[in-house]
Amino acid sequence: MRFTAGDIAAHLGGKVIGDRTMPLTGFQAADRARAGDLTFAENRTFFERAEQSAASAIIVDKTFTSERKVLIRVDSARTAFAKVVPLFYPEPQPPQGVHPSAIISDKAKVHPEACIGAHVIICDDVQIGARSVLHGNNYVDEGCVIGEDSAIFHNVTLYPRTEIGDRVRIHAGTIVGSDGFGYVQEGGQHLKVPQIGNVVICDDVEIGANVTIDRGALGPTTIGKGTKIDNLVQIAHNVTTGENCLIVAQAGVAGSTKLGKHVILAGQVGLAGHLRIGDNVTIAAQSGVMRDIRDDEKWFGTPAQPDRSMKRQLLALQKLPELLRRFNRFEKFVKTRMPQEAVSRAKNTAEKPPPATGPEDESGTEKAD
Repeated sequence: MRFTAGDIAAHLGGKVIGDRTMPLTGFQAADRARAGDLTFAENRTFFERAEQSAASAIIVDKTFTSERKVLIRVDSARTAFAKVVPLFYPEPQPPQGVHPSAIISDKAKVHPEACIGAHVIICDDVQIGARSVLHGNNYVDEGCVIGEDSAIFHNVTLYPRTEIGDRVRIHAGTIVGSDGFGYVQEGGQHLKVPQIGNVVICDDVEIGANVTIDRGALGPTTIGKGTKIDNLVQIAHNVTTGENCLIVAQAGVAGSTKLGKHVILAGQVGLAGHLRIGDNVTIAAQSGVMRDIRDDEKWFGTPAQPDRSMKRQLLALQKLPELLRRFNRFEKFVKTRMPQEAVSRAKNTAEKPPPATGPEDESGTEKAD
């Protein structure tokens, strides 16, 4: 694709500093850019690298100036990056229609504008909306609903009655709607609790590769609108996430936990079951959460605690080796400098039993004088 600096600025709502007619044919990081490429810089270090590179233009969001490069000034360089890359590298369009190897039930309703790839299996009472794409080797079980403009990548399995909204992306290898992990003990054995709920994925959700989302025991497991889930995440039965949450790789959320809006779970965070996590909560990487968290708080650690409390404890732990060394020196000083008699006297005092309060007879009562 070929654009001018002016075209890019108009698309981003930005301003060109320099030649508006500068032709731009690609987008690259500064260390890989060539003549004709556009790059971006969100801080001084990146800007210096970009200015020394072969790139023809730089997207910036600070008051940087350059005599060597055309600048496109915007409110946020990183947001502009996300918006401009698809201009140069649009996502490939899948082939239209239904692949001959697909197996589609006569009772399914597939929109004529949907794309069904190779070896897809679509069962009874499935509904698939316009412009949605099943890329291949997908299994869509009975009663599933897929909205419009959604993309289901290779080897994704949807268990019965899974509901997927509009503009949802589910990446390869993900399983949606498998049994929740529910058991009770009877006679020393684990008796399975039937999981008869389903999974509801709202609009504009993106789910990474090899994610598992279990269906509810009775009601639904719900992924809120705009939530983004990274690879290798486990969402257990009856979990509910609010809108626009971020759940990073290898995180796990146990059953019936509820996340508020705009919650961030960093990598390898684990949440115990039946918790309530408030709105705008951030939980740092590798934290283990065992308690409810109120709105707008930041927690980390295992077991997780509010960030200020945990930071104080970590600072105290860093001082512990020096405190132990000082104690050992003090103990050695006391042993070498204290007179031996005082040491013996202190030892005998510590070992001597307390005196009796008075003579007692065999019954335990004191004898009269």
